[in-house]
Order: sequence, then structure tokens, then C-alpha cells
Amino acid sequence: MASSSSVNMRNTITKTFAPRLVVILGATGTGKSKLAIEIGKRLQGEIISADSMQVYKGLDIITNKVTAEERVQCPHHMISFLEPLVSRYTVVDFRNSALQLIEDLHQRHKLPIVVGGTNYFIESLLWKVLVDTIGIDSEGQHLRSPDPKMGIHKLGASELHRRLAEVDPDMAAILHPHDTRKLARSLQVFEETGVAHSRLLEQQRGQEGGDHLGGPLRFPDTCIFWLHADMKILDQRLDQRVDEMLSKGLITELQNFHLHYNQRIVQDNCQDYQHGIFQSIGFKEFHEFLTADKETSQEDLRRLKQKGIEALKIATRRYARKQNKWVQNRFLKRPSSNVPPVYALDVTDLSLWEDKVLHPALHILESLQKGEQLLIQPMRLEGAEQKNKRSHHTCELCERIIIGDVEWRAHLKSKSHQHHARKKRSTKDAAVQTLHVAN
Repeated sequence: MASSSSVNMRNTITKTFAPRLVVILGATGTGKSKLAIEIGKRLQGEIISADSMQVYKGLDIITNKVTAEERVQCPHHMISFLEPLVSRYTVVDFRNSALQLIEDLHQRHKLPIVVGGTNYFIESLLWKVLVDTIGIDSEGQHLRSPDPKMGIHKLGASELHRRLAEVDPDMAAILHPHDTRKLARSLQVFEETGVAHSRLLEQQRGQEGGDHLGGPLRFPDTCIFWLHADMKILDQRLDQRVDEMLSKGLITELQNFHLHYNQRIVQDNCQDYQHGIFQSIGFKEFHEFLTADKETSQEDLRRLKQKGIEALKIATRRYARKQNKWVQNRFLKRPSSNVPPVYALDVTDLSLWEDKVLHPALHILESLQKGEQLLIQPMRLEGAEQKNKRSHHTCELCERIIIGDVEWRAHLKSKSHQHHARKKRSTKDAAVQTLHVAN
């Protein structure tokens, strides 16, 4: 039951609107949608999904979409509106649609609640970090230029890097030469605008409120909740969720989707798990099972199915860690004034969910709305320091190029690098010993 203070906030939020945007972050399986729905019901809010896989129709179980019953409790947006075979939906498309939604919600005196989701989708809403290559025609309508990526996407990494180095050497110097997506995007920006991508980003960072990672905040009065849990407990919870997906019909969902949308692509040897809904965790993990020959024995099918289940659990746990790392690096470790406050809510013990998650979140929102002192302070990691995310390092031992100071230090500590270092020392010691014997 909502407290009396929560009821008061429900009566006033339609007039004063502070904060104007709520964002709920956290690893998969931490209950972001549950909190969003409860806040939405109490504070006249509506939910905007910032999940790049949930924009597609189909695969409702594997992408963990909210149910029809949950949508009745609180309106949801940006879910299940794209056909599965659409592959050119970009973060710019999402940003433009989501910003229009936020503006509409404000006009209707509703609280926008963004639930993520996909890192770059969320960043596109919080900061002015994207270069918009959409022009305006003579009637004032948005007009997208012909997409040069229709030809660019067929090029290999080396050719993309070579072309980018010719037109934008500064950007080519800081992008990894194997990152085809970013290389192609920078080329696209140049071809559509006639201005180097690096130059446009420099102008953006130079705006008032901008910093070395991008332009200023779009909504300075944003409130961010980060749901986190003990990773051992969360790992168990994620494994259980996969088991629940299986009981809900996950395998049948994958088989039907494969039959309608993927079988012909596989037969034509055009399968690409790097674009569109096919990137979804869970689909590629069952590739061998879904594409098995009709002659495959039942025993082998069971083995392939179990292999897919285990791969799905591993990929889900890995993705959860990646999401937490992004929150820490993008929000908690940044010594910058244009980072919104992040309030950490512990979801480890679900029996304490109302006391540890819901009530603190409502208290924070009410206090911010009234301008009162908070009993809960935003989170910051101790010892946060500025790091160069664009520094360029070459490891001759491993024959790899590493971008970023943090990534470089991590590489030096990696098992692969240590293996090559030991191998080089052994070779050097052997050569010294051979020379000593010869003398």
C-alpha cells in the first residue's frame, strides 16, 4: 500500500514536475520493470522501454517483454512495433521517437519513466551524444539522406578504416581498426553532412554543459535508480529465470520464429547475428539446435538443446556483468558535473523489496519534487578519476590494438597477454642458455 506521502506526491506531480525524467537501470533480472510499473501507477507515469530487442515483434519470452497484464497496469511505449526482419532501425531512430514521446508525456502532465535496457539507447536520451544527419526539407519535414551504408556495410574493416583515414584521420586514429560498426557510422556521417565526424563531436562537446564524453544533459533534473544485487544471488536468479522461460514455451517460440523468419536466411547462407532481432541473447545460442537436419537423432537433438540452454545461461550472466560495468563506468566513476545523480537500490533480498526498493524510490522522488533534503544520498565510487577512453595502444606480443586506458590495463593483466609474455621470456631464456653453452 502506498504511504500517505506517496499519495500527496501523486496529487502534485502533475503541476510541478520535478524530476522531469526517471530512468531505471540495472542488470537483467533485477526487476526494473516491476519498479517502473509501481512508480507509474502511483505517480501518473508512463513507461518508455529502452531495449533494442524489445522494439521488434516476436520473441516475447526470450526478450523478456512485459506481459499484457503488466501493460494494463501502466502504459508502455516502444515495444513490439517493428517487423522482425527490419535491420536498419538505429539509435538515432529510437532517440527521435523517444524524445517525442517524452515531450508528449510532459504536455499531458505524465511522468516519463525510461527502463533500460540498451546502453546506447539510454545515453542518446540523457546526453546530446549523437550526430544527427537528418535534414529538413522545404516544407519543414524531417528528411533522411540516402543511406550510404547500403554500400558501406559490404566493405571489410581494413577498407573502411582506409577510407575513414582519408576523410577523417582524427576519428580513424581513435577507432579500433576492426570495429566495422563505428567505422561505417563515421563514414556515413561524413558522406551525409560533408563534415568530419570528429569535428562534429568536438563542436558538440564544446557546448555549454558538455564534457570530453559528449554534449550536455538533455534533462538536468533527471533521477536515475540503479537496481543492483549480490552477483552470486543474481546468477542463481538468472538461471532460474531461464528455466521459467523454458516452462513458458521458449523452445516452441524459437522454433516458430526460426521457421517464419530465419530458415530461408540460413539456407541462403546469409545469416547474420549482428543485426536486428537476431542479436538477441538466446537466439544464436540455439542455432545448432534450430538448424539441425531432419535426420538428426533424438539423442543428438536433446544434446543440442541442452547445449543451447547452458549457453543461454552463460550469456545472460555475462550480459548482467556488462550492464553493471557500464553503469559504474558511465555514471559512478565520472568526475563530471553533467552526470545525473544515481540512487542505488539493493534488490538482493526480494522479501525486503518494498522496504529496500519501492519505498526508498518513492521517498527520493517525493523529496526531489518538494525540494526537501534527501535521507538517501546518490552513489559515487571512491577514487574515481578521469581516464582516456580514446588512447591508442599496440601490444606487439599479442599483435593487438587496444583502445582506452582501462582496456589497456585490463589487457596487460589478461591470461592471453600473460601467456604470450611467459612464452617470450622462455624463448629468450632458451636463447641465452644456448649462447652460454656455445661459448
